[in-house]
Amino acid sequence: MPKPLTIAVDVRDLRVAKTGTRTYLEELCKEFKKMENRELRFHFLDTSFPVYTGSNKLLKYVEHARYQLWKQLILPLKAFFKSCDIVFCTDNCVPLLHLGYKTVPVFHDAFCFESPEAYGKLWLWLYMKTAVPAAKRSPFIITPTAWSKKQINHFTQIPDDKLVVIYEGPKELKHTGQANNAEQLLSSFSLNAGNYILHVGSMFKRKNIPALLQAFSKIKILGYSQLKLVLAGPTPANQFDSDFKVILDAIEAHKLADEVVLTGYLSDQQLGELYQNALMYVFPSVNEGFGIPILEAFKNDVPVLVANNTCLPEVGGNAVLQFDPFDMDDIAKKIKTVLDDADLRKDMISKGQERLKLFSWENTAIELIGVFKKAV
Repeated sequence: MPKPLTIAVDVRDLRVAKTGTRTYLEELCKEFKKMENRELRFHFLDTSFPVYTGSNKLLKYVEHARYQLWKQLILPLKAFFKSCDIVFCTDNCVPLLHLGYKTVPVFHDAFCFESPEAYGKLWLWLYMKTAVPAAKRSPFIITPTAWSKKQINHFTQIPDDKLVVIYEGPKELKHTGQANNAEQLLSSFSLNAGNYILHVGSMFKRKNIPALLQAFSKIKILGYSQLKLVLAGPTPANQFDSDFKVILDAIEAHKLADEVVLTGYLSDQQLGELYQNALMYVFPSVNEGFGIPILEAFKNDVPVLVANNTCLPEVGGNAVLQFDPFDMDDIAKKIKTVLDDADLRKDMISKGQERLKLFSWENTAIELIGVFKKAV
């Protein structure tokens, strides 16, 4: 019997990741576990060290050292002793050391090259000294969209034929489907079903939420008195890239304190209930690597409006309505168009369901296995 293809999956990132990168790793682990058979074997490798996520500067430096120790020594040794053929890391960084295996990293985006000021200097220096050289030693690097591939190629000079585009899928948000639970959640935020605009995500600068707030204020002036805007997501821990204060200032400046709901962190079930009852989803970001919320909105029959830049049109296709994220009048105009046209909303929902068929974590996992086989 031939030796099974043995794949080490670095799951340490589950201890720290909270947004799309966590979803990516969680969903793939589920799919990989379903795929184990005589020809495929997976080892989900984790550190035994605690991972520090606080704000103490000295302890953050210690954490950087622990991370490098894990990536450059402990993970390689664990993979070697388990006779792995592939070491797969979804947090951009694979080991520089190769001990009989090939490495495959996932580069979700090129943010650190495009906006280096949003990252800590030590983190960025280590990234450039370890993650990028290690990626260049890998036979393939996974990227989630053609846009991300283009940007990564531009900034790193990694050849196009080593950058493989594999689409992601929607997160499985298990809402209960029980009206009482939905009503209770909506009531806690003073919301009515079908009468709010939704945005989901951490409040990073690139999310362009102040522009959405300004456009929303224009909509309110036009007389949509009951309409609310829900901003669902935590405040970023990264102080360099947080727009939270600017968002609070914009809410105050436009007198929207009673019209905008800041939910903070929500469970998957709560998030599912919010999607289920939203009137539309608006995604004004000026830079994304993929944009999983587009698929989550499609899955929950919510019309989607997106900025006409980076990867968002690529993911949304003909199912989304696009706007200029730097033109608040255009954002407001497109929102009003969807508000006023029930037939358009139905058509967008139908197209979203059709578009969603192109994206699933099962397909992502199958395509990744194809890359792993090619790599060895």
